[in-house]
Amino acid sequence: MTTNWQGKVAIVTGAGQGIGFAICQQLIAYGASVVLNDSDPQLAKRAASSLGPNCLPIPGDAADIPFIRHMVDTTIRTFGRLDIVVANAGLTLFGDFFTYPPESFFRVMQLNLGGTFFLAQAAAQQMRDQGQGGSILFTSSVTGHQAHKDLAAYGMSKAALEMLARSLVIDLSPYGITVNTVAPGATMTERTTGDPSYEKTWSTLTPMGRPATVQDIANAVLFLVSPEARHITGQTLIVDGGWTAISPGPDTTP
Repeated sequence: MTTNWQGKVAIVTGAGQGIGFAICQQLIAYGASVVLNDSDPQLAKRAASSLGPNCLPIPGDAADIPFIRHMVDTTIRTFGRLDIVVANAGLTLFGDFFTYPPESFFRVMQLNLGGTFFLAQAAAQQMRDQGQGGSILFTSSVTGHQAHKDLAAYGMSKAALEMLARSLVIDLSPYGITVNTVAPGATMTERTTGDPSYEKTWSTLTPMGRPATVQDIANAVLFLVSPEARHITGQTLIVDGGWTAISPGPDTTP
């Protein structure tokens, strides 16, 4: 990819570690200024510090609408513009459908759907006012395409994000703003490496012979928010090593 993001400004939520952090790394490597959001203040500040002066940490709850507005406003005050938004923050709460508690359901929807929707709204308003287009990217999941045990609410939220991206094509295309979605499959992150069987299990289940790295997902994101993808909008790119093509599930037998 030949993109140079000098002078461009991005917001990435849920970026203190894992996929979001890898996205920030790559954007900064290509010259962008980045606002790094995470709900954990120490994690956000430590991550931003490691990425240098072009990365501004703004910790806070990406599901909270006043905070979303504050984050966008602070980005504009600091950097003067907003060109790219990656709504990566999300919450996974496993649970049996028959006993899944309402508080878990609504928390998943509040962050995964509400946070994404209202961040896209605030960012698109700014991009429209700038009059120079922009790129918005949502993080979905293969669970929005293939059922997983105990993830009914989460999978539902991720499938809805993909429909949101398609719907926003109507509203955003007249302003030159693209909106797409990346759907990662099994990925090695700080969270999944804590499970000693994760890599072995998903290396067996994934046709390409391994789970994704965070760089694999970040590469797909960087392409979709780049000028090279300026005629791609309303689409979902699944990055799963071929898993959804055959969809073998992990052994869930007790």
